[in-house]
Amino acid sequence: MSQPVPLGGLSPCSNRVMNLASLLTQAARRHPDDTGFVWGEKTWTFAAMEARVNAMAVALARDFGVKKGDRVLVQSSNCNQMFESMFACFRLGAVWVPTNYRQSPEEVAYLAQASGAYGMICGAAFAGHAEACRQTAPSVAFVISIGPSDFGEDYDALVERHAGTTFAHTPVDRDDPCWFFFTSGTTGRPKAAVLTHGQMAFVITNHLCDLMPGTGVGDASIVVAPLSHGAGIHQLTQVAHGVKTVLPASEKFDVAAVWQLIERWKITNVFTVPTILKMLVEDPSVDRYDHSSLRYVIYAGAPMYRADQKRALAKLGAVLVQYFGLGEVTGAITVLPPSRHFLEDGPEARIGTCGFERTGMQVQIQDADGVEVDVGQTGEICVIGPAVFAGYYNNPDANEKAFRNGWFRTGDLGHMDGEGFIYITGRSSDMYISGGSNIYPREIEEKILLHPDVREVAVLGVPDPVWGEVGLAVCVLREGADAAGFDLRSWLEGKMARYKLPKTFVFWDALPKSAYGKITKRLIREELQRRGQMPTFEQAPTA
Repeated sequence: MSQPVPLGGLSPCSNRVMNLASLLTQAARRHPDDTGFVWGEKTWTFAAMEARVNAMAVALARDFGVKKGDRVLVQSSNCNQMFESMFACFRLGAVWVPTNYRQSPEEVAYLAQASGAYGMICGAAFAGHAEACRQTAPSVAFVISIGPSDFGEDYDALVERHAGTTFAHTPVDRDDPCWFFFTSGTTGRPKAAVLTHGQMAFVITNHLCDLMPGTGVGDASIVVAPLSHGAGIHQLTQVAHGVKTVLPASEKFDVAAVWQLIERWKITNVFTVPTILKMLVEDPSVDRYDHSSLRYVIYAGAPMYRADQKRALAKLGAVLVQYFGLGEVTGAITVLPPSRHFLEDGPEARIGTCGFERTGMQVQIQDADGVEVDVGQTGEICVIGPAVFAGYYNNPDANEKAFRNGWFRTGDLGHMDGEGFIYITGRSSDMYISGGSNIYPREIEEKILLHPDVREVAVLGVPDPVWGEVGLAVCVLREGADAAGFDLRSWLEGKMARYKLPKTFVFWDALPKSAYGKITKRLIREELQRRGQMPTFEQAPTA
């Protein structure tokens, strides 16, 4: 057995780390009167937010018995109470378990059961969700209602009851959980990725270092995605540097309202996904409001097609930041900063790259046996580093599949060039084999989107009695384009190898998207089935 390294008389180092709720406390101490949160016409200073979080932490502990390690499920659309609940849970050493608020009562009840939630904070509009959780998850001992309801005590009433009280930050270690980050469940039921205080402290520092350097007091960030996932991590990062968070008044995504808020509050950074960024830059309202304050428009969650990237660059200038990172790695795998986004094509543009490794993180492209492949060869993107999560909660089978020789397996396929830039080919589950050849849909989608009349596209492998699988392209055309007689196959001739050409093209008015605005192949397959457009071996697709 190896012996510990002598420390020269010093005691062994502790795993004790800062409780993440201290980020708000520090911001309130340094900038008490600065606006910390905006929602519609309402504003809260950092001091006011700190006071409200303190009061809710006291309510959770004294009125409901929440203690370190307890899980608190949160079912709510974006609001100040949801954001506050994160810090209140952290302060107690409890685990914040936010849901995707668009999920059904049955889906949320499963999350309550899977997480072993001790309590629930629930928007008043979601009475059915609260009832389903109580019926399905016996561990749920209480429900707090955001807004008056018949199913729980009112959140704001509890804050008022305990106004002026304080709760000391619960001591935490590096590996103590703070957040159960549920995966989107594209390949089965969602899994709870365990995020910890120490891991998240690294991620916050890394975000500020790699994604938005120089961000601090005087900056402002706007929320255009659910706080339950990537946007929540992004806004937690803003609090760390005293940056105000601006939340649109309407729950419905309103492009013009977003641009209006960007002008009004002189927004400097925004986190979004490619589909939403596409909507923002293609809407006429982008030209009606001043957005010159923007320094970082950060997009993640899916690769951005080159045609969309160029439109965004032309409209917004050199402000785009791309990162690649799953919830399990808290978004911190690669970065492509503004200086690496180019409007014109050419060698320096590195078309298709998602950037290079984030500071402190290491990426390796591996084959099916876990062996690193040569430069330029396709394999699975694997990662190690302090941003990698602690594992899935109560799911040893999933953990065994997710890790190999210490590396986290992302399930994404790609390759790395000689200078360390990474290119995502697609999900391993998206790849299909046609006539013995591996086909990667993203490459085909990039080519199709170069057609001026194609707005969105998704390519899938579908059954074929001759080739095993062939490509089917689901396309959305720009307004005014006529699908009748639209010959994409001929247009693609010569632009790629013939064996990669989709055999079938179908045209829809829109592609189904997840609650986070992502285009997912699972939803498209389900819609193809519903429409009777999914071929089988018995019904080969026609050209």
